[in-house]
Amino acid sequence: MSALNLFMLVFKILGGLAIFLLGMNILSEGLRNAVGSKLQPLLAKTTKNRISGLGLGTTLGTAIHSGPTIVMLLGFVNAGLMTLEQTLAPMMGANIGTTLAMQAVSFKITDYCYHAISVGLILSLVLSSPKGKGIGRSILGFGLLFLGMTTMSSSISNYKDFFSYYLQGSDGNTFSGIMIGVLLSTILTSIWQSSGATIAIVFALITAGVFTELHQVFPIILGAQIGKCVTALMGSLGTNIEARRTALAPLLFNVLSVILAIIARPLFYDVIPMTSSDLLRQTANLNTAVMLFSALLLLPFTEYLAKFVRFLLPSQRPIPESTHLNYLLIEYPEQAMVAVISELQRVSKVCANSLYLTAHVILHSYDRSTVMHIKMNEKVVNDIKLALREYLWSMTKKYLSRRQIILSNHLIRCTNDIERIGDHIDQLCDLSINRPLNVLDKETFDALFHLYEKAIFILDLVIQSLNPKLQSFQESAMTILNARDQYIESSIEIKEKYMSNVETHEVSSIAAIYFNEYVSVLDRMIRHIESIALAQNHDDFWIKKTKLNKKPKELGESNVSSIDPSDYLSKLHTSDYL
Repeated sequence: MSALNLFMLVFKILGGLAIFLLGMNILSEGLRNAVGSKLQPLLAKTTKNRISGLGLGTTLGTAIHSGPTIVMLLGFVNAGLMTLEQTLAPMMGANIGTTLAMQAVSFKITDYCYHAISVGLILSLVLSSPKGKGIGRSILGFGLLFLGMTTMSSSISNYKDFFSYYLQGSDGNTFSGIMIGVLLSTILTSIWQSSGATIAIVFALITAGVFTELHQVFPIILGAQIGKCVTALMGSLGTNIEARRTALAPLLFNVLSVILAIIARPLFYDVIPMTSSDLLRQTANLNTAVMLFSALLLLPFTEYLAKFVRFLLPSQRPIPESTHLNYLLIEYPEQAMVAVISELQRVSKVCANSLYLTAHVILHSYDRSTVMHIKMNEKVVNDIKLALREYLWSMTKKYLSRRQIILSNHLIRCTNDIERIGDHIDQLCDLSINRPLNVLDKETFDALFHLYEKAIFILDLVIQSLNPKLQSFQESAMTILNARDQYIESSIEIKEKYMSNVETHEVSSIAAIYFNEYVSVLDRMIRHIESIALAQNHDDFWIKKTKLNKKPKELGESNVSSIDPSDYLSKLHTSDYL
């Protein structure tokens, strides 16, 4: 093969692989959008049981593949919304689900890839609802999968002998052949971080006639399962210790799966050929059988797997505080209110951690790990907000007293305010990365840091106030509001003094911009803290201990009258703006 032909061949295969990966990403993204935001509560409910957790993980793995599923589970663990033990069964299921997704790819329907691409694109452009667009993009992604497969197969078929020569080392009949195939597959899968892409290349090689026996593809199938764990390990960067353990768990599980498969390979060689005479279908069936076999063997031992992972990745620090949002408490609305207030306190601590870390970003040289920690905290705050809102919405399906209805509204308000506080802290971090110490004089920085310290102090007061055991939330709210008044006085004084310096050109323009940005963000953060305190200061913001173990009566039929949209649209159409 000439150098030019080799160059063209490499890029044709890489191009087909890129189309396949693009299709996989579009397919996964579309299905995630179609599912919506109810996934975490569903996981929290189903993972109490290993079998249901395995089933849900299989469903997610089929829909969005194992990589995105495991990264999503990592996020939930990092946010304290799930535990390591809860994620193990869904992770095993995600591995099975990914193999089921590749089962669909193994059917020879590549002639219809352009039909799927056309239909999917039209649906994603025409349909207006997020779920409709998600379904359209899923169909589009599915078509791109097959287009990528076709591109790779057609490129390889012309050089069948070339590939057969260099891939002859992969042989499941010998120990050295297994090791060579597993190592090669692990490295390649680690590079593009997708077992599906590796399996797709195997399918292309089979279609082109390079692989003709099941034992040739056996090691590559196994190596793909190990290599895909890189996605989870990379996704755990900057997360807490429990999330890093969660990222290590699929690697441990898949290595054990490979060992078990190698031991049981005579069984696979005897059984898999009975499922189909087509090597392409045999490969897809082998992929599923290996993951299903190991999952069924290891599922009863998830508790011991979790202990072994903690042994492999020890830490002197305690396990991070987990969520208080137990869905069993929905049956007791007053206990559910206590859980929400405790969860608000937990997420406030995450915000306080980010605010302290941001001070380090300001005062020290740029530290990538600290910034990553702050960014991860911001994602944690967003995840907890979604979980809180879904939990509070679930409570509305029960009959609530007048006070409970008002309190739930205040809690939603507090949830939104704390999420916005997290956003503002993230803004402070972005400002701090550019080192304002280089442009602000010491007197100005001292004044700014004085405001910063006050903001930290007030946020600490918020954490103390979100304690469901408090006798009076109103008293804590007044303490926060008094601290807010002192902050406002300091802020006004500092801004007036600084503006006089700006008018006399005593400070540079870049310094003025930095100062104004910092103070504006801190002021907005304090306004959201004020909103939380005002909610707590309401007469109905309290916990009635006598109702903690009381179940509500059944919710009656809704007496809301139907609304005719045309009555209101006609009024809107009278506006000149339309």
